[in-house]
Amino acid sequence: MKLLKNIFKTALILLVIISCDKDRDLEFLDTIVPPTNVSATFDVTQDNTGVVTITPNADGANSFEVILGDGSDNVTITAGESIEHTYAEGNYDVTVRAFNLKEEVTEVTVPLAVSFQAPSNLVVTIENDAAVSKQVNINVTADFAISYDFYSGEPGNTDPVASSNIGETISYTYANAGTYSLRIVVKGAAIQTTEYTVDFEVTEILQPVASAATPPVRNPQDVISIYGSAYDNVSNTDTFPDWGQGGQGSSWGTFTLNGDDMLQYTNLSYQGIQFGSPQDVTGMEYIHLDVWTSGDVSRIETSLISVSNGEKPVWSDLTAGEWTSIDIPISDFTNQGLTVADIHQLKFVGDPWAAGTVFIDNIYFHRAPSSIVTSTIEDFEGTPPTFTVFGNIAATEVVANPDASGANTTANVAKLTKTNGAEFWAGTFFETASPIDLVNFSKIRLKTWSPKNGAVVKLKLENDNASITHEVDLNTTVTNSWEELTYDFSAAPTADYKRVVIFFDFGNSGDDTIYYYDEIELIDDSGGPAPLTFQDFEGTPPAFTVFGNIAATEVIVNPDATGANTTANVAKLTKSNGAEFWAGTFFEVASPLDLTNYSKISVKTWSPKVGAVVKLKLENANATITHEVDLNTTNANTWEELIYDFSGAPAADYTRVVIFFDFGNSGDDTIYYYDELTLTN
Repeated sequence: MKLLKNIFKTALILLVIISCDKDRDLEFLDTIVPPTNVSATFDVTQDNTGVVTITPNADGANSFEVILGDGSDNVTITAGESIEHTYAEGNYDVTVRAFNLKEEVTEVTVPLAVSFQAPSNLVVTIENDAAVSKQVNINVTADFAISYDFYSGEPGNTDPVASSNIGETISYTYANAGTYSLRIVVKGAAIQTTEYTVDFEVTEILQPVASAATPPVRNPQDVISIYGSAYDNVSNTDTFPDWGQGGQGSSWGTFTLNGDDMLQYTNLSYQGIQFGSPQDVTGMEYIHLDVWTSGDVSRIETSLISVSNGEKPVWSDLTAGEWTSIDIPISDFTNQGLTVADIHQLKFVGDPWAAGTVFIDNIYFHRAPSSIVTSTIEDFEGTPPTFTVFGNIAATEVVANPDASGANTTANVAKLTKTNGAEFWAGTFFETASPIDLVNFSKIRLKTWSPKNGAVVKLKLENDNASITHEVDLNTTVTNSWEELTYDFSAAPTADYKRVVIFFDFGNSGDDTIYYYDEIELIDDSGGPAPLTFQDFEGTPPAFTVFGNIAATEVIVNPDATGANTTANVAKLTKSNGAEFWAGTFFEVASPLDLTNYSKISVKTWSPKVGAVVKLKLENANATITHEVDLNTTNANTWEELIYDFSGAPAADYTRVVIFFDFGNSGDDTIYYYDELTLTN
């Protein structure tokens, strides 16, 4: 059986090699990581025969080996297939081994109970989700049960809306809040099922459960703040002037969440803010605000009001149940003829009128830091470049900007359609006339538009023959709106890079989604504060605390004082055999880390594994406030610098630094090293 599996996997790899663009070679294999989220679902015939259909699932798997748990031969199948097997009554451990193209394996064991008795001793838990509006979480345990079906009780919906293994949670989101008659059918191998019914009230979240996810991290001299806690606000500003809104049924107040104050406008018709003094915002580029609504306000109008020539409005769409981060170009107002040298008021209008509630925070004008120098690589406004596509996607083309608003009001943009069935590594590239200047610039910024939040946008540079490359991954953070992504290429090997390659939703096959990108620029933002190293292990070593059954972390002499790290001492971590997948170590710093003037942390790491997750986590003194970022190693047996973006960390006094190597995998006695933890921008 193992021989057949290896023959199958070898054939699959050869098929991929043959089908890939020869210029791409096998570089994409370097990006493949072991399968994750491995599981199995069971579907049993309810006829006392014990016939069970087993369907393995995993992210990043091409094939599975299933160990049936009853002494039968193991079964190997491709992703998407199922196994039908007949069990006698009893309890079994079904093991699923998921393989990727590189034959890396992730294994999980799922319990299976086969009984010809009807399920009994049901324990049903049904709860409204604390963070997702109108989402209900259901979990069922029972004796003699294998799976359960969930019927939502929505009018006209008589079929189960979800099914799951017993003991696993189903999360289901209703279209509307209200009371529904929920029905759960619990199934085993017996003919008889057991049912549970209950009238349950599905609730809607009507106020934010967390602060805005993107607290501002900007130089104070580049900001004029009106409301918020990050900067000094314009003094004597009145956030609730009485303009007669009460006659429209509208009201206002301050909403406080975990010590964070924000404005709350109820039944928003129109509301305003009166500045303490008129502000000249001609030197600013955007006005920023974070807005939350439960969904009863679909969009908000923001008006700047000038002392000398009135007001001009701009509308912004809102996303229900989450914070919408809005940045409106000042040019959107000046293009309407507004003078912005004497802005003294803001006005907000809700759509629909006087019918919903919004929460607003972090209102400020801002500009790019004056220390940033830019150089355009491509803005698609002149002769379009020649695009080359690969991985079975449709042609990339230059089109008129379909959403000339927010962060991008230019005329033309690049459009990429990731065709249905396109490879997970599909993308496009163009070439520049001269090498990209990574000597005077260390980062590349581009504007992207995606309908998916959290999609990986990979940016890659190649020299003429693709013998030298460097790539960086970032994730989209908004949907259906332009945003700026800034890629750090400071670690790129020296080369004449002329090819710019971009991949949207890397890691997932195509589904006909359309993406846009524009304004590809080199940037140099080195004018900020100098990097600040807060631990280099050269003095008195910190007190390490380990957890998850790993060996002690210790400071030793650098075993490989070459390349990116030639310092004398480094920290050594051994992830002992059998250590938990979440095993790691931490130390504490004497004073809180300065995430006000710095937004990133760089760490030099040494790992024998490519693609291993290195998780960096910050905690306050009692771990009530934390923030963590994951990066993957890209080299083996050599030092490399990983740069973690902590700009999204909530405000706190972070004094504990936690690091996890090969997070997600159990220990196997592998030794890792790390050094030079530095605050950077």
